Amino acid sequence: MEKNKTFHRKKILVSFVIFFLSFVGLMTRLSYLMVSRSQYYAQQAKELHERERSIKAARGRILDRNGVVLADNKTVCTISVIHSQIRDKEAVIDMLCRELSLDEEYVSKRVEKVSAIERIKSNVEKEVGDRIRDHNLPGVKVDEDFKRYYPYGELASKVLGFTGGDNQGIIGLEVTYDSILEGEPGTILTVTDARGIELDAAGESRIEPVDGRDLVISMDMNIQKYATQLAYQAMETKEADSVSIIVMNPQNGEILAMVNVPEFDLNEPFELKGIQTAGMTEQQRQDALNGMWRNGCINDTYEPGSTFKTVTAAAGLEAGVVHTSDTFHCPGYIMVEDRRIRCHKVGGHGSEDFIQATMNSCNPVFVTVGMRLGSDQYYEYFKKFGLLEKTGIDLPGEAATIMHKKENIGMVELATISFGQSFQITPIQLVTTAASLVNGGRRVTPHFALRASSQGEEAQEEFTYPVREHIVSLETSETMKMMLEQVVANGGGKNAIVEGYRVGGKTATSQTLPRGSGRYISSFLGFAPADDPQVMAIAIINNPQGVYYGGQIAAPVVRQLFENILPYLERTAEQR
Repeated sequence: MEKNKTFHRKKILVSFVIFFLSFVGLMTRLSYLMVSRSQYYAQQAKELHERERSIKAARGRILDRNGVVLADNKTVCTISVIHSQIRDKEAVIDMLCRELSLDEEYVSKRVEKVSAIERIKSNVEKEVGDRIRDHNLPGVKVDEDFKRYYPYGELASKVLGFTGGDNQGIIGLEVTYDSILEGEPGTILTVTDARGIELDAAGESRIEPVDGRDLVISMDMNIQKYATQLAYQAMETKEADSVSIIVMNPQNGEILAMVNVPEFDLNEPFELKGIQTAGMTEQQRQDALNGMWRNGCINDTYEPGSTFKTVTAAAGLEAGVVHTSDTFHCPGYIMVEDRRIRCHKVGGHGSEDFIQATMNSCNPVFVTVGMRLGSDQYYEYFKKFGLLEKTGIDLPGEAATIMHKKENIGMVELATISFGQSFQITPIQLVTTAASLVNGGRRVTPHFALRASSQGEEAQEEFTYPVREHIVSLETSETMKMMLEQVVANGGGKNAIVEGYRVGGKTATSQTLPRGSGRYISSFLGFAPADDPQVMAIAIINNPQGVYYGGQIAAPVVRQLFENILPYLERTAEQR
């Protein structure tokens, strides 16, 4: 009996010790949570009852070199609903359908969805957002944000590019400089009770967005507008498929204008104008959009034709295989192996020196210069001039030169390359290379971006670009300027003469592949003043109808361009 009592007392004691230790452990844990971890759990409780809504940052503007705004922001609204806060579901659905012109089934599905927050529509005009806010219906939220707006519609559409619904760049400068333009979004935080109802007393807190920085580019809006006008005029007059124009400062690579018509409306970038969309598959529609957005000046390659004779001439002069006083005889053709390569003048040019051959754009003479260089040496000049690499222009999707492999350049290939056939380059590559041949021998990087800055702040980020020196000697560059001025003054480029100014340039007429299709590309590459080039331009007319010679239809485009922009550039230089 005594043993049983002792055992019972021990059992009670053990139970008490276990209970006491458990209680002490529990109180210790509770004290730890309440004291040491109180801040953490308070934050967790707060976050459980906080609802977060994003605030878009104002995207940085894009301005031309004179401060004209080319891409701006427009205040719009995002309309959302919070299911747990809606008191009159039918009233909310009816009001949203009416104000937003939306289908009832679409709105009902989103209003009835049990979620923290459901977006109904974004990019709503501010006036409409204000009306929705004035209805004061619980559960309906109206947040202001920004939509990209382009004041000049189609102007420079394939250069500027546009943004998507998330305000991020899709093509053009908008995507290249997205990290500079986009800014950092902010946040609206509201506190709710356990049912998800916002607590008015708690109010709302905001983390303000950081606006994107402005981007100042080299484009001159006035030059861009006039070049666009000329391009449309040429396209309509010649019933051409498209027209491209580039205007660049050959001394530093700053692009003053880049035109690709037809352009598209930047404020409606997904609208296919003039294209029958009925029956299109989604892939066909996307392909059509990609084609509409394509920037032919940098994304597409073509056979440059006789404008490329500037490269052959410079390489020949630099290598010393030809001199301006060298004489040639053109019978109207030249035989290369078993192939007869014709001159554009069927009867031939007869006796001529190298300057006259350049003025006459004589194929047999340039084939002869190519032969004197030889494939190995010509290929090395191709590399030295930068033709086998991209220009590095600050636009996405630049195409590379399509060129024969060195080992595949036989005599016929060398001959055709010499006068600009059997290979393809981009218009921007041709302009950039030609610039280095007349600016003293410096290979500049073509570009748009000049600087980035935050609104209201003086601090600016200036952009710099690589320059490669000694592409050709100063002597060769001077000779090239003289020869190309003669092309305009007395040769095939006479239609580019501008009264009161010295202009240099080269015409070209090339066939598109396949040969014999009857489709041509007419172009003219010009620069002025010829003795000290400050502006260089190329006009390319794709598939013109009727007369298709570059000297007759492309040279006048550059002449009209120069007649207007040369005096304008002089005035703006004086004002600075």
